[in-house]
Amino acid sequence: MDRTVIAYVIYLVVSIGLTVWVARTLSRNGRIFLADVLHGNEKLADAVNHLLVVGFYLVNLGFVALYLSGDETIQDTRGVFEALSTKLGVVLLVLGVMHLGNVYVLNRIRRRGVMEREQVPPVAPQGWAPSAGA
Repeated sequence: MDRTVIAYVIYLVVSIGLTVWVARTLSRNGRIFLADVLHGNEKLADAVNHLLVVGFYLVNLGFVALYLSGDETIQDTRGVFEALSTKLGVVLLVLGVMHLGNVYVLNRIRRRGVMEREQVPPVAPQGWAPSAGA
């Protein structure tokens, strides 16, 4: 088998494995965060979590597939390692950026929920107070 094909196979196996691992980690830990953001609505938290994971898979696996091809033919074992380190490094950076993007968006949603909760008075108004000039 050609070294270039070997590098492609290793790249795909490692990239897909990393994507699945990160997605599962985000899903497991993000569900708790989403339940808090969505005021304990577990069904809605599960649905949003599932949609986020599907989107995460689509974007990252799409990137992995698009980034698969290379212009050069790999000549030796050193070339395999160099090509893999470049490709896997970029995939890891994209996974990290996607993760930070998810956390940022969820934090914004959470902040909005906290602000809405603070605007609701703890006790309903019971009447009017006379003004100071009356």
